[in-house]
Amino acid sequence: MRVRCLVTLALVAWMTGAITARSAEDGQAFEQIERGRYLAVVGDCIACHTAPGGKPFAGGAALETPFGTLLGPNITPDVATGLGNWSEEDFWRTLHEGIGKNGVRLYPAMPYPAYTKVTREDASAIWAYLRTLEAVRNEVRPNQLEFPFNLRRPATSTWDLINFRPSVFRPDPTKSETWNRGAYLVEGLGHCGTCHTPKNITGGDQDRQALQGALLQDWYAPDVTPDLRTGIGSWSAEEIVRYLKTGANSFDIASGPMAEVVENSTSHMTDADLIAIATYLKDSAPRNAAAVTALSAEDRRMVAGRAIYEDRCTPCHDSVGAGVSTLFPRLANAPLVQATDPTSLIRVVLIGSRAGATAAAPTAPAMPAFGWNLGDQEIADVLTYVRNAWGNAAQPVQPADVAKLRGRLQRNAAGGG
Repeated sequence: MRVRCLVTLALVAWMTGAITARSAEDGQAFEQIERGRYLAVVGDCIACHTAPGGKPFAGGAALETPFGTLLGPNITPDVATGLGNWSEEDFWRTLHEGIGKNGVRLYPAMPYPAYTKVTREDASAIWAYLRTLEAVRNEVRPNQLEFPFNLRRPATSTWDLINFRPSVFRPDPTKSETWNRGAYLVEGLGHCGTCHTPKNITGGDQDRQALQGALLQDWYAPDVTPDLRTGIGSWSAEEIVRYLKTGANSFDIASGPMAEVVENSTSHMTDADLIAIATYLKDSAPRNAAAVTALSAEDRRMVAGRAIYEDRCTPCHDSVGAGVSTLFPRLANAPLVQATDPTSLIRVVLIGSRAGATAAAPTAPAMPAFGWNLGDQEIADVLTYVRNAWGNAAQPVQPADVAKLRGRLQRNAAGGG
């Protein structure tokens, strides 16, 4: 009896220990998966890997590049069409080197030049999360480029040789932990430079002009350096956090691709991470922009533009460009209004825009389209006025630029690319 009791106690002790160990392992696995889910949100993975109306992460979203269209691939665990037969090492190499399974080189529309700075620990967490997704069978042919850009290996090998070296994030010991966290997010997983950094002729980042604004898919991703005229130099850290959390602040309202980033990603980030991003952006190098003198109020374009503005724009944006905070963007001393490239301004006047909706700001204000009843010269004049009134100073908008963008947008709407 005593032996049996001892055996029973030993078995119970062993089972208890095994259950405790398993519970600890399960808890660790859950924590890693949950961390991976959050990191996938920070990286806004869903934006490029989810088609409109499609299953999450099942691929098919169109990515317009200067060289043609690519489709975001299926990254669910489906064996036939997704990542089901990939290993974690395959995934790590994709993020860190831009090389997928079986040595297939990726196109840099997948922002591996930024993801190369993601730590191995964070990559493992994202991988653990992706393995928990519903496996969706969805065949995607990512490469929609025309010859010769559809020749993946020679094209991407040459591109990498010119523009890319695998690297790791190196914290700056002279900066705070918060600053370094912000640098890691902006330069790495958040891949902000993919949109906001000017590109060279091959589409690679011009690192010396990091975050100084770039044209992308007929939108201008604005300067987010601390430049006082064209950047966010006049924004406080609190205003940056508010913009990323809600999509609006006292200066601007997110629209276009940035509204999607706010909806999918930044509005779900922790306050600590948003503060880190703001800290880093406020301390980055401002652009060395050339001085610009505002046009005279007597200039013909200013006179014509003011008449149009007073007739069409003052009900929302106020007679002095003050706007309504978080509802209608401020135009006076506004960085985007004074941007080097007026493409986004032209676009929203032509076809209108709707801001993103977030839990913190569920009402998404809209800008009506004026392209149907304003000609190219009229739009150029009113934008020239806005860009040179109330303390603003920027180059005039040309009617030819309005006409070109109008044509592209019309062709895109008609499905002509």
